[in-house]
Amino acid sequence: MNTASLRQDYKERIVPILMKEFGYSSVMQAPKLEKIVLNQGLGMAVADKKIIEVALNEMTTITGQKAVSTISKKDISNFKLRKKMPIGVRVTLRGNNMYEFLERLVRVALPRIRDFKGIENKLDGRGNYTLGITEQIIFPEINIDSISRLLGMNITFVTTANTDEEGYALLKEFGLPFKKN
Repeated sequence: MNTASLRQDYKERIVPILMKEFGYSSVMQAPKLEKIVLNQGLGMAVADKKIIEVALNEMTTITGQKAVSTISKKDISNFKLRKKMPIGVRVTLRGNNMYEFLERLVRVALPRIRDFKGIENKLDGRGNYTLGITEQIIFPEINIDSISRLLGMNITFVTTANTDEEGYALLKEFGLPFKKN
């Protein structure tokens, strides 16, 4: 199944399901996946600058799109943090890259998590969902031998849904393995 088919699957299968479930009168009312944002907060990078470079390379490898570093907004002396120091890495995926990543996440990466029983089904109140991953090694693109330390990340699915129910239904149809209540 290629990325065009996931987008096509959305148009041909998921939209009619959502229209029927929520009683939409127009195809345009059906929620859609806007973007997927991957974010890694790397507070320990204050002490070691190489961590950011490693994380940038890994994130770029995982997503197939260039990652950017995020910088601190203010000084915090207790954490030895200065303004404009790089303290994180992020990537925003849209379009084909987004569908391609979503497919790899659902089909390959998530099933590789140890003792995996599904992901939490708590959305943010506006139909968006953030998934926390504790280890980057669940992605097959990462070579386990070259890992210096395990880094977690947040993956946020931003949808156009107005309610959690609509966002949940959309993401469930895309194949995200939510836990059974």
